[in-house]
Amino acid sequence: MEKTLSLSKNIKMVISDFDGVFTDGTFLLDENLNQQKRVNFVDIMGVSMLLKKNIIFGIISGETSNILDYFKRQFGVDEIHKGIRQKGIVLNSIMEKYSLNEDEVLYIGDDINDIAAFECVKYRIAPRNVNPIVRVSVKNLQVTNTTGGMGAFREMVDNLLN
Repeated sequence: MEKTLSLSKNIKMVISDFDGVFTDGTFLLDENLNQQKRVNFVDIMGVSMLLKKNIIFGIISGETSNILDYFKRQFGVDEIHKGIRQKGIVLNSIMEKYSLNEDEVLYIGDDINDIAAFECVKYRIAPRNVNPIVRVSVKNLQVTNTTGGMGAFREMVDNLLN
């Protein structure tokens, strides 16, 4: 039996990691060392659903991939932060910008570089294939039934909106 996430209807902002949440964490390199990543459209639709409900969406990624610019162009998302090593500091500044407290923000991530961001918020979500260190070290972490890149983000959105 699949579990559902316990989320508040008072959540006003969702901030996500990118690799490992929207992707399965792998990338392809061609002969010219051009990088490609696979993103699931089900998760992309989740972004659209959040924005239609006036929930602020953003991404804080350690990577600098131009793929992240898709969200800015496609959806007009302002909070796209690339190449970030201190995710907690950036998340706190975003929360201050919108005058939101930890009860109004959800963070979804999958790896050890997300731990500081998880500590900023009450609602902490990770895909099923979350790093084992994160699974045991982040208190009150909720884990999706689905893995990253295979609908974990959308599962969280469906739980939040329904």
